[in-house]
Amino acid sequence: MSEKIFPLPDVGEGLVEAEIVTWKVQVGDVVTLNQPLVDIETAKAVVELPSPFAGTVVTLHGNVGDVIEVDQPLITFEVGGDGAAPVAAVPIQEAPVGEGREAVLIGYGVANEEGVATRKNRRRHGAPSLAPAPVAAATVYASVAPRSTPPVRLYAKQHGIDLATLSGSGRDGLITRIDVERALPTSAGGPDRAGSPIAGPTGTSRFVGRDLESWATGPKEERIPVKGVLRSMSDAMVQSAFSAPHAAVWVRVDATKTVELLEGLRQHPNMAGLRLSPLTIVALAFCDAARHFPGINSSFDAATSEVVVRRSVNLGIAANTPRGLVVPNIKGADELDLVGMALALNTLVDKARSSTTTPEEMLGTTLTITNVGPFGVDAAVPILPPGTGAILAVGQLAKAPWVVDDAVVVRHVVEIAMSFDHRQVDGALASAVLSHVGRFLHDPATAMLAG
Repeated sequence: MSEKIFPLPDVGEGLVEAEIVTWKVQVGDVVTLNQPLVDIETAKAVVELPSPFAGTVVTLHGNVGDVIEVDQPLITFEVGGDGAAPVAAVPIQEAPVGEGREAVLIGYGVANEEGVATRKNRRRHGAPSLAPAPVAAATVYASVAPRSTPPVRLYAKQHGIDLATLSGSGRDGLITRIDVERALPTSAGGPDRAGSPIAGPTGTSRFVGRDLESWATGPKEERIPVKGVLRSMSDAMVQSAFSAPHAAVWVRVDATKTVELLEGLRQHPNMAGLRLSPLTIVALAFCDAARHFPGINSSFDAATSEVVVRRSVNLGIAANTPRGLVVPNIKGADELDLVGMALALNTLVDKARSSTTTPEEMLGTTLTITNVGPFGVDAAVPILPPGTGAILAVGQLAKAPWVVDDAVVVRHVVEIAMSFDHRQVDGALASAVLSHVGRFLHDPATAMLAG
């Protein structure tokens, strides 16, 4: 019988502390290897930590709301002997490509039969570990999914259908849209496409959506601690605003053909269950502009006085979540086609809304889109996220009068604006990029065919 200390791990680049959000175990609980222990909130996201040991919880080194520094004790276990649960190996399941994967410890590997993870040497400042090679990261759980196509999985998810309960009528047992529809209640309709035509990863933050009655009868002043995601946002915006010279350009676009294209695609059988919105087209357009004008996909390294031009776009999407603003990104977004971009955006939005975005998914952003349209806003001039060359703001897409062949007609119009770092991006480059995005939205079918 011996005691093992599990210190707070470094779950992301440069993070030095985290707040305890929810304890999933209590003192005296017997836990197994990789069992979820606690939810913590870092400056990047809320993540779940798994157990590095099989044993009994002896001490919880903190209460909900406490902030713990990296490498400080988090939980003490009693392991070994008759009083502890036996160490169990992590089952390794072969998952079909694209259908699922085993539980993975982000940045550290899968726990082995001794309960030890293969860990990269990412300790902060070379600080010694308080336990020998503990499993030290958040776990992403993704069970092996039943065989189906991505649009069908999305369609099932939108209607609350568990694919594991269905029998596939397709080839080799593939679950089809028809199989999902058979499981729907008779009153169920198609995918929810109501709401703003430009759907983004919106949510209810701590500053909006308050209950009016409790707000009116409560205290006249409320003080909210600036920590976690909120502090990360505050620090980043101050750093950016006072270190990078901001400039902006904007343009109004007749996006009627974008609306018509999406309406047609939604009716196509191959797109069944796939959420498509103008944001999908905006993302494709911004990535296409970066291919034509690579200087926009850059950052300024003040330490070396160099402009760093990146050949791959990690496209950040600003997401308003209950815990504050986060900007997860789509890695290699410039390599995606229409369906791939839609799937990537769907996944990003779902994870942001459920607060399951991991820290690694917010690292390395090169270009950003912020979508203010769902809030009924026509336009915005946003602050650049640090380390990026440009951020595109998309306003609401709405019907408005427009001149076509000297006649005033009703069209679907959207205003887009782009803030950029004027140290490496000049007005000519910024204008060329924004015009390219505008032309793409004006005639997306032609733009995509032209490559």
